Amino acid sequence: MSDEKFESFDEFWPYYLAEHSDPTNRLLHAVGTSAALVCAAAGVFKKNPKLLALAPVLGYAPAWIGHFLIEKNRPATFKHPLWSLRGDFKMLRLILGDEIDEEMLRLIAEGKTTPKMLEELAAAE
Repeated sequence: MSDEKFESFDEFWPYYLAEHSDPTNRLLHAVGTSAALVCAAAGVFKKNPKLLALAPVLGYAPAWIGHFLIEKNRPATFKHPLWSLRGDFKMLRLILGDEIDEEMLRLIAEGKTTPKMLEELAAAE
């Protein structure tokens, strides 16, 4: 899949998930997204703008480590920030529901994937 213009999130989603083929990268994203959500909620609850400002740092730091050191690709955030954020939340939901492998298999069956995604899924089994 190339990094082209997408008309919808549904078109973007297979690209996003293919860029997160490595399970360690997905775990780093889940940790970062969870930490960012907790930090943002605490910032709102405590009315603390410093916690709100810290939330994106907690979210992006582990994710970017996963991209630059593990996947060796550029985060989708750079070209598709809103769809990427939505993808982070969808991926977290699928990970927490233990449905991420099923989603990858669905995309593979529909032909909406990359060889790297196939390799990572086979290695996880």
